[in-house]
Amino acid sequence: MKNTLPKHYEKNKVSYPAYFEALEKLGETIRETSPLPENTMCLINLAAAAAIQSEGSVHSHTRRAIEAGCSPEEIRHSILLLTSTIGFPRTMAAMSWVNDLLPEKKEKKGKIKKEKVKEKKK
Repeated sequence: MKNTLPKHYEKNKVSYPAYFEALEKLGETIRETSPLPENTMCLINLAAAAAIQSEGSVHSHTRRAIEAGCSPEEIRHSILLLTSTIGFPRTMAAMSWVNDLLPEKKEKKGKIKKEKVKEKKK
């Protein structure tokens, strides 16, 4: 799994180091003082990213949720819960971004491709 930050983030971090130091410290402080478990915080952030339709943030928070031990089912369900709030089309867009990163989805895609190759050889 990709653990590097986006290039635009790194570039801006170099250009505005004090700003990014304060931003990162704010995030650390909020997480350290939270009564919520790490996986719950990750799912909340993921849902917020989906609600604002930020594909990059959905990818980032999906990675963090996986690292915090959230299952693919928990991650997908946190998106489905948004349907009545953000609507079906936006929910499905967010689900597609989540599925870009979930291992189960990648395995299924690989299996489908292998099956198609086998069928063509016959």
